[in-house]
Amino acid sequence: MGQFATLKAKVGKFSLANKTILVPEMGRSSSLLVAAAMRGFGVDAQVMETYKGLQRGKQYTSGKECFPCQITLGDVLYHLEREKELLGEAFKPENYLYFMAESGGPCRFGMYNKLHRIILDSMDGFSKTRIASLTAEDSYSIGGLMKPEERTHFRRTAYVSIVISDILDRMLWHTRPYEKEKGQAEAYYDKALDTMCLAVEMHGRKKRFQKVYKILEEVVRKSQDIVDPKIPPKPLIGMVGEIYLRSHTKSNQDLIKLLENYGGEVVNASIAEWVNFVSYENMHKAKRQAILALRQRELTLLRQHLRDWLNNRIELTYQYFRMDQVYRRAKQHLDIYEDHKIDKLEKQLDNGRLFSFHVGTEAALSIGGALEYCRHGFDGIVNVFPFTCMPSTMCSAVLKPILDRKQIPYIDAAYDGTYQPNLAAAIRTFMYQAAQHQEKRLAQSA
Repeated sequence: MGQFATLKAKVGKFSLANKTILVPEMGRSSSLLVAAAMRGFGVDAQVMETYKGLQRGKQYTSGKECFPCQITLGDVLYHLEREKELLGEAFKPENYLYFMAESGGPCRFGMYNKLHRIILDSMDGFSKTRIASLTAEDSYSIGGLMKPEERTHFRRTAYVSIVISDILDRMLWHTRPYEKEKGQAEAYYDKALDTMCLAVEMHGRKKRFQKVYKILEEVVRKSQDIVDPKIPPKPLIGMVGEIYLRSHTKSNQDLIKLLENYGGEVVNASIAEWVNFVSYENMHKAKRQAILALRQRELTLLRQHLRDWLNNRIELTYQYFRMDQVYRRAKQHLDIYEDHKIDKLEKQLDNGRLFSFHVGTEAALSIGGALEYCRHGFDGIVNVFPFTCMPSTMCSAVLKPILDRKQIPYIDAAYDGTYQPNLAAAIRTFMYQAAQHQEKRLAQSA
């Protein structure tokens, strides 16, 4: 019972005031920009170094856990141990909050913070470090983390930061395969990321989004100078899968760059897509509950579910409004691929015949996203996921026969921290097939 009590007491929505919040790196740009947004609201947010503590993460797990669970555990252990070593007696674990969100449903992601809590409690000196957790069940509401008057605005600033991170990533993926000099695109991306972090930190709290957009627009405009127009278009590869693995370059062994090295241009599913999906799914969940309450004549519950539906509808509308704003400004200067709208992804599931959003998990997004890529003329699909990931395994089972009938190359890329000696050969074969698909596609459109 003691362990259950500590999960309740030390995992939840704790005030960020006067604490150092430790943010795990997932996508580099998204983590740094969200941390910048936090600092703009007066929160001491630090993005932890990643992958250096992987062996520590594996040491305290059995191997049956999801790979991202081991990575994030290793990151926080590495960071706290280093802080303790550097600060000595001045180190106070209660001054730190470890940020680890969660999600409901069958995915193991919902149990990360529970396992991390048990492990931190078992270690000397870290039991007082609490875990700040948000959940997809309430659309990642930050009630309890910040002052009431700041909550809505911070959430929306953080969302804009995530969309900007998606833009920067897509700028990199669109310029690196066509760069004039090797390494030029990544060097520019690093500078652009620093610029946008400073802009978000400076202007986000004061709602000066137009100033942030103007800076982003200039960043994207200058990226055109990197591109060599003499390089012909390369096969377009759409990447889907588990959000952490496809976003975290170290854990997927820099798969996007590997695909580029073998001649492709890659578009990865965005981080904002997941946030939009959470609002979309919670909106429809509230609608289903309202219909049930109406049938049961539970008027109090009916009013509550209708309020929930309206709140999620407003939030999703706002998210799409901001997303369209940012993409419109960026696309004036660089022809990056636009983000998916969630209702379009659901339509790809053929009224639930292929899969259902009611099941939850990223499988619905990955299946719908892959088919949406195909509709836009992509030449291959890569499904990236942790080894043994259930949602991505379901995604693979659904997608393989569909894409085989469409004659669109498809490959699974599962990771668990080991290096697969045949991966490069498999990617090379896949890219050869994608190049053939591109030739056929261009010939048909000529």
